[in-house]
Amino acid sequence: MASHRRPRQPNRARVTVLTATAAAAVALSAPGASAAPAKPGKDEVKAQVEKLYEEAEQATEKANGAKERQEKLEKEISQLQDRVARGQAELNEVRGRLGTMATAQYRSGGIDPSLALLLADDPDEYLQKASTLDQLSGKQVEAVQKIQAKQRSLAQQRQEASGKLTDLDATRKELAEKKKASQGKLAEAQKLLNTLTAGERAQLKDEETRASRADGERVNLGNEKGSGRAAAALAAAKTKVGSAYISGYEGPNAFDCSGLVQWAYKQAGVSLSRTTYTQANDGRRIGRSELQPGDLVLFYSDLHHIGLYAGNGTVLHASNPRGGVKYESINNMPFQFGVRV
Repeated sequence: MASHRRPRQPNRARVTVLTATAAAAVALSAPGASAAPAKPGKDEVKAQVEKLYEEAEQATEKANGAKERQEKLEKEISQLQDRVARGQAELNEVRGRLGTMATAQYRSGGIDPSLALLLADDPDEYLQKASTLDQLSGKQVEAVQKIQAKQRSLAQQRQEASGKLTDLDATRKELAEKKKASQGKLAEAQKLLNTLTAGERAQLKDEETRASRADGERVNLGNEKGSGRAAAALAAAKTKVGSAYISGYEGPNAFDCSGLVQWAYKQAGVSLSRTTYTQANDGRRIGRSELQPGDLVLFYSDLHHIGLYAGNGTVLHASNPRGGVKYESINNMPFQFGVRV
């Protein structure tokens, strides 16, 4: 006989659990549903990090350019300010001589009205009236003309200094912005590297070290020889293999790419400019087939990376924060042209 007992009603907690379980099942089986994004692998992280290093180096070279302009402007402003100070002293001296003339005239029974006007509270306005020069003696005319020339020169120098101070302020702001951009890219790269396990990071470093060592051995197998200052610069750079890469550094213990090139040539007695963009014009441009050890080699379409040709298809350069100063195949980067200094 069938039972007519009413089925037991589920309590609220049981309903909640069943509902949540069903919703989860539907969500997992629904078309288009996806799990959390997979953690990027070692090779993917390496590619992303290298891209960020490139972007950081672009900002670094622009910061180097801004820093070079800043130093140049500071030097020019200092020189202008010195000239203005000397000019003001000379102007005061000439005015003092006019005052002596006026005193002598007064003691001898009077003072020339035009000279009195010159020594008044606003002599500058008086000096613009060239017609009054006819009223002065020869020595007075010469003194007034000197004052006029000095005033014009000082006004021009002060205006020039003011313009350079404005440029300096803009350059300092640009430098700060580029430094911030570079540091941001490097921090982003480090954050990506930190997603790898310690073992993966060690493996990545080992791969890079072995590749650099192999490239260095290939240099020694070549029979290309540099000459003169290029050879001397390359010899200096070789002593820095293994040194750290730090943005904005130009030696002697850490470098960025253009900093290493500048430092190496300085040891050879040659003064190069500071950035890749200007170093590209520090000599005669040559093609790949013409390269000799010690020549500069420029990479990427915007020329943001530079190194020294080491021979046998290899470059010696300050690569990036992970690789530091090392040997690398010239084929690993988009070569643009060489420069013979």
